[in-house]
Amino acid sequence: MSRWIKLILSLAITGASLWWTFRNADWGGIQASLRYANWWALGWYLLLLVLIHLARTLRWGNLMSGIEQVPFKKLNEASAIGFMMLVILPFRLGEFARPFLIAQRSSIRRSAAMTSVVLERIVDGVAIAVLLGVLLLFVPDDAPMIAQVRVAGLSMFAVFTGGFLFLLLAKWQHERVLRFMRWLGRPAPRVTERVIHVVDGFVSALGQLPDRKNLALFGLWTAVYWVANGFGMSLFANAFDCSGAAGAACEPLHLSVFQGFVVLGVLIVGMMIPAAPGAAGTAQFAIKVALGLFLAQSVVDASGVAYASVLWVVQMAQQIAFGLFFMVRSHLSFRDIAGKLSDESQQASGA
Repeated sequence: MSRWIKLILSLAITGASLWWTFRNADWGGIQASLRYANWWALGWYLLLLVLIHLARTLRWGNLMSGIEQVPFKKLNEASAIGFMMLVILPFRLGEFARPFLIAQRSSIRRSAAMTSVVLERIVDGVAIAVLLGVLLLFVPDDAPMIAQVRVAGLSMFAVFTGGFLFLLLAKWQHERVLRFMRWLGRPAPRVTERVIHVVDGFVSALGQLPDRKNLALFGLWTAVYWVANGFGMSLFANAFDCSGAAGAACEPLHLSVFQGFVVLGVLIVGMMIPAAPGAAGTAQFAIKVALGLFLAQSVVDASGVAYASVLWVVQMAQQIAFGLFFMVRSHLSFRDIAGKLSDESQQASGA
């Protein structure tokens, strides 16, 4: 599929998601919600985002420690700039930014670094799918769109768990799996060989897993990362609890910590849908669906839409600000990095 087709499809999905999010929006209620929001909560949430950044940076270092112990300064630069590229660049090119940047700052090969990124995604996908599946058991069966949310959560679990089991099988029965892949991919041998190259590299990198201490730290920082994310969802939502604004035409929004984690899980599922950079549109769509599981539609269409929109803006702004800071400090050029990632992506795809 050409990039132009991918771009058109992603923009169409983003447009449809934004249309669904704002189609019944109560613009007066949104304005009132923003006017009477407790913006002090924004400061606390920004501190929480710093913790989230540190947690995912440190766990990445723990995961790569079996290859090399990268100093925190270099690790932090690659992580901050990489995550900024992830939310800005189209076609998921930003996924290759962290491996590209860490390879410039260490002896870690980019293929090995890319394997660590894939492993992160698998661990996160399985963890969130399991968490969401358990939490949804406590959501009433008559909640709006609960059936669709449960199906989406199960699909996410199947995709990531299936991928993880396949890679374990590839490590256990390496040659047999590769022969089977070549047999299955006979109609498209070039594509099949590229996939086999990725799988082969992943299996090879599994031989350089970190020791028990760093694996435990990876698990600890992963837990900190997701707990902080889930708590942050409820913390920031409660900034839109305008119940104390007497006489204001504002629909108070309040989420418990349990509800915040459900919103987080649904958001992660929604961000799997291909869309514009930064999951624009699909993020707001997913949050609105999740809020509808607990709140009246009038609240969702007013304070809920305001919350989803501001949350997305704050998260994007934080990641971009961190990335730009370290990019300037490292004397790097956004255009150069993006150009190299794009060129290598085209070479990898045979373009």
